[in-house]
Amino acid sequence: MPIKAQNDLPAKSILENENIFVMDENRAVHQDIRALQICILNLMPVKQDTELQLLRALSNTPIQVDVTFMKMNSHRSLNTSMNHLNKFYNTFDELKGKRYDGFIITGAPVEQIAFEEVDYWEELCEIMEWSKRNVTSTFHICWGAQAGLYYHFGLDKALLPKKVFGVYEHRVMNRKIPLVRGFDDYFLIPHSRHTEVPAEAIHGCRELTVLAESEEAGVLLCMAGEGAQIFIMGHPEYDRMTLHNEYMRDKEKGLPIEVPKNYYPDDDPTLRPRLQWRSHSNNLYTNWLNYYVYQTTDYVLG
Repeated sequence: MPIKAQNDLPAKSILENENIFVMDENRAVHQDIRALQICILNLMPVKQDTELQLLRALSNTPIQVDVTFMKMNSHRSLNTSMNHLNKFYNTFDELKGKRYDGFIITGAPVEQIAFEEVDYWEELCEIMEWSKRNVTSTFHICWGAQAGLYYHFGLDKALLPKKVFGVYEHRVMNRKIPLVRGFDDYFLIPHSRHTEVPAEAIHGCRELTVLAESEEAGVLLCMAGEGAQIFIMGHPEYDRMTLHNEYMRDKEKGLPIEVPKNYYPDDDPTLRPRLQWRSHSNNLYTNWLNYYVYQTTDYVLG
């Protein structure tokens, strides 16, 4: 089944070229099945890249998904044109009167800043509070997961001695829980971050269930309650070249950056990176949409 997107969203043509079924608005209005309403709060600087990655991840499901993009009122994006934002994004003020089946809060390049010092922190807190009453399940990614764990459970992040950067092996902790149904015992997911929420703090929080963990990268995946809030510390949505682009960017800036772990053949940045996480990424998003959104949401929203 398709992803539904605005007719002229740039990611639409790329997905169609990848043989992913993207339904435009004109065709969708003739469908009698209610699509899942998914809202994405995109905090990443180059928003088009994240749009493409998340739409690709959400496409591997038999459920029709209607995606809305949210932007912050209290922050001005410097890496995405205002024309793109005004055309394809709505503010929280414009959307807060609605209800959604699912909500995604992306990562953001602000992890080395204290939460309260982030210019849109107050607005983000309002959004996270709103999500508890107006969203069936919220999926938090990387810094978005750290922010959610801090806001909802008071678990603060800690600065790491060096950046967790590369593709890391994780072990499934509780395969009876549907979110990791179909996962192998061990699987790979990319990480790119300077901070972590310590594993002992997450394990010590009674409201949280840990579903996957890495000896090197710490807790990857956990959830609260019956899945109303899901937190993933890595980036399963990343494309093959995303870590490469981040590596080259930091090198050009003269920043201290190591070759991404377990990414290039023979750790050689001149070689094409291995894509080793796509199947588990697709499985994760499919499980989320099916078991924690579609199976639990009300047919009539609101």
